[in-house]
Amino acid sequence: MSNQELLTTGKMAKEFGVPAKKIKLAIEKLNLAPDVKKGNCNYFYRETAEKIKSALESE
Repeated sequence: MSNQELLTTGKMAKEFGVPAKKIKLAIEKLNLAPDVKKGNCNYFYRETAEKIKSALESE
């Protein structure tokens, strides 16, 4: 099992200083699937979060 850090959209939003809605829109725009799904929660690895952050910065 991987010991990479998992981030939710809410945690990414707080860390990047943007609304969660912008994170969700960036995920849809990049057509990304969650790296891990636990129940109703979607989690993304740090590497995926950096892709999302790059997409937000390019807007």
